[in-house]
Amino acid sequence: TMKLVILALLVAGAYGCGLPTYPPTLTRVVGGEDVRENSWPWQVSLQYQSGSSFYHTCGGTLISNQWVLTAAHCISSSRTYRVYLGKHNLNYNEAGSRAISPSKIIIHENWDANRIRNDIALIKLSTPVTFTDTIMAACLPNAGDIEPHGTPCYVTGWGRLWTGGPLADALQQALLPVVGHSTCTRSDWWGSLVTSNMVCAGGDGQLASCNGDSGGPLNCQSYDGSWEVHGVVSFGSGMGCNYPKKPSVFTRVSAYISWINNVSGKASLRTNNKQKYHDEEVQMLKCPISTFSLVLSFR
Repeated sequence: TMKLVILALLVAGAYGCGLPTYPPTLTRVVGGEDVRENSWPWQVSLQYQSGSSFYHTCGGTLISNQWVLTAAHCISSSRTYRVYLGKHNLNYNEAGSRAISPSKIIIHENWDANRIRNDIALIKLSTPVTFTDTIMAACLPNAGDIEPHGTPCYVTGWGRLWTGGPLADALQQALLPVVGHSTCTRSDWWGSLVTSNMVCAGGDGQLASCNGDSGGPLNCQSYDGSWEVHGVVSFGSGMGCNYPKKPSVFTRVSAYISWINNVSGKASLRTNNKQKYHDEEVQMLKCPISTFSLVLSFR
């Protein structure tokens, strides 16, 4: 019996953060593509109630077993919400998915809807989730981390596939290279609307997140192979989804780590990563070409 208990504890602690059981298929498809099922298991669908049904309104990111990160502009005090986890296609009932109601929603106290500043919110789930192959948390970046210009990150969501188009049924991903702050704040780009608490990505006229992805993650791969949520989809150009010099703008998560920790009391899940991937780390020392550098080599 003791052996069984120990085994159960090991299994329960095996899920760290940002290391999906089914790694995403990373391609350079323009304009987005259906993801490999369950390859972004921290992606959630935030849904609001209308009548007896719920409807997708925004994305979000599971960052622990009880907290979801999303955008402040996604939240309306007059609406009833649920968080759907482990989803791939919004039209199907899928094994391994769960809908959970929030116990509370905390919008950043300095959220400014007029200037779109501090566009970040946290949702506490009424029931903690058990991590599985289809539901797990993304890692948070270190406080103050800035991704360099050109870093290949991926936006995910059930957003519109093209300007004015329908919402996607299956979860989408699109490669969005980071646009450095000095470029994004040029007068012919976003200018002073973009602050140092934001991060830009895409904007080459081909790749950008579309409206409907709001609140979802900008996923960037760390040196250790784990995925971090570096951005929360905040705003884009009203002129269209893929307008040149108007990249998608994200709330920069690394600017809000202390706020996230204060609100959620969140402990890092990376300690589990070290245990789970010890053997892989040993292998990486022998052959120090990580997944991340392989991705970079295709830039």
